[in-house]
Amino acid sequence: MSRFVRRIPEGDDRERLMCPDCGHVAYENPKVVVGSVVAEGDTVLLCRRAIEPRSGFWTIPAGYMEMGETVEEGARREAWEEARARIALDGVLAVYSIARLGQVQVIFRARLEQPGFEAGPESLEVRRFAWDEIPWDDIAFPSVRWALKAWREGTSGGVALNPSEDRRGVHPLPGGSA
Repeated sequence: MSRFVRRIPEGDDRERLMCPDCGHVAYENPKVVVGSVVAEGDTVLLCRRAIEPRSGFWTIPAGYMEMGETVEEGARREAWEEARARIALDGVLAVYSIARLGQVQVIFRARLEQPGFEAGPESLEVRRFAWDEIPWDDIAFPSVRWALKAWREGTSGGVALNPSEDRRGVHPLPGGSA
């Protein structure tokens, strides 16, 4: 059995993982993360992570898409898994590129479809926060900050993108690996 090697395939412009025997190219592509800013009035739902990376830090309900699901289905599934929340999606809030991690994040505006929420298996706790109560020093990822800011500012029906100071999503939070 051959090991894959990095080479530039004929007609391509970048190195790819290739089988040196048969020439098969194993493409490496970004992963898609889906999530939601779940708002009720002037509060947002946040989950304190029970898993790495950034266990103990706060995030919006979000995670990797699964094969065979739409971005909408994935966002609803993640809200259920992390916050036991049944949500209704109100459109795309933001699309973020996190080049250093090979991620594309699709974040929705959402609201509770049914009352109630509680910590799921990936969360230590789940709470609603008013804007001035959000634990900013304990936010898990830069894109969570971006999404919360986009929600607060509203986008007049548009979609928020990476902020100008981090167009490619290459700057992690201080003291964090993610």
